[in-house]
Amino acid sequence: METKHLPASTRAKSIGLLSLPIIGALVNPSSAEARENQARKPNIIFILADDLGVGEVGCYGADHYKTPNIDRLASMGIRFTNAYTAPLSGPSRATILTGRHLFRTGATNQDACGLMEPSVETMIPGYLKKAGYVTASIGKWGQLPLNPDDFGFDDYLKFQGSGIYWNTQARGKTYLLNGAQTKLQDKEYMPDVMRGHLVDFLTRHVNDPFYVYYSLSHVHNEILPTPDSQPDSKNIYADNISYMDKLVGQLISDLDRLKLSDNTILVFFGDNGTAAARSDQATIGGRRLIGQKGSLLEGGSLEPLIVYWPGVTPKGKVSADLISAVDFVPTFAEIAGAQLPKDKILDGQSFNAQLHGEKGNPRSSIFVQLANNWYVRSSEYKLNQSGELFDMSNAPFEEIPVPVDTKNSRALSARAALQTELNRLNPAGGIRDTGDGSGRHAANAQKKIK
Repeated sequence: METKHLPASTRAKSIGLLSLPIIGALVNPSSAEARENQARKPNIIFILADDLGVGEVGCYGADHYKTPNIDRLASMGIRFTNAYTAPLSGPSRATILTGRHLFRTGATNQDACGLMEPSVETMIPGYLKKAGYVTASIGKWGQLPLNPDDFGFDDYLKFQGSGIYWNTQARGKTYLLNGAQTKLQDKEYMPDVMRGHLVDFLTRHVNDPFYVYYSLSHVHNEILPTPDSQPDSKNIYADNISYMDKLVGQLISDLDRLKLSDNTILVFFGDNGTAAARSDQATIGGRRLIGQKGSLLEGGSLEPLIVYWPGVTPKGKVSADLISAVDFVPTFAEIAGAQLPKDKILDGQSFNAQLHGEKGNPRSSIFVQLANNWYVRSSEYKLNQSGELFDMSNAPFEEIPVPVDTKNSRALSARAALQTELNRLNPAGGIRDTGDGSGRHAANAQKKIK
């Protein structure tokens, strides 16, 4: 979503947000420090928000929510406006961590994600550890199988299910801390417990290159008051977005206090679009995105992506390059100097060059799947598994069907190119989905849970 396509008032709003006063300490190292940093392997912290769409992030033009810390992060780094992933959390996370499309891993629905095996699928830590990185998974493991250490993470904190905040929740009574069942105490807030463990991990590894998969509780249902919510709060959901943003600011301050800021890359991403119950409020310039979590429309798969690499990322850059969730594996591997296998198909494409302010080799298209439905999308058009072509010039607010008998040469050329890409990928020839077609947990689909 490029700001130039938004109404003038929204463009002004989006640009203005990038000039907010600094929240937390953000270090922009001197050129000498930057040169020294380049000689060391950079740390990587991947922050993954849950059920957060672009319409809920200030610097993307959100009408109803304020995220000053995330906005400030964007003002210091790169904000991508065309980043995509699968529209439900399990398939999305499988894609992010393996760098492989769902028809290769079989993680085509929420239940099927749990069938992945570490003997078959390698996740990011499996590659980075060979390059000398120590790795941690903190927070939601959700629909993924086994435990994080089974897939190579050295350290982990894992809560049960999604949206865990207090021990008053059925699944919030306990969590796993490196294999040990641990009680969440009365008045302990799970997001704060996670932050505490993250700080402990960072403190123990200030001299080691590290990769952290920091998977937040926010803002998945069940939406409950935060420690900062006032008793008479009229918008608990907005409170949760604010608390999530506060955690980002606290992390920035923690890195500065530990003298890790100048050599740590911060990546902020969402796992899927806004949940249906909240999507009407996730507007930009007064307009609702088409679709929401669970749909193969823009509101389901388009995600906020912000990367801040001190001394490397251009300050305040906005990039319209297409980015796919499969791209994180090769990007992080290139940054870390990790080798990727030549005998296994990885679908990602590194965007490390773009992080350095270079043109790089931008994607011409991205592929998104859920269950046995999929599409391939260029910057202008989208072609789905049924052969339907859509004009995306008014995305993310509208997907305009292109008539089958169109004579428009641009549309005809796009159809041919996108069909060629689908033929190359051949998702129908991969592992087929055996669920009900919704991509959701079977139990949730029966209850019509959104």
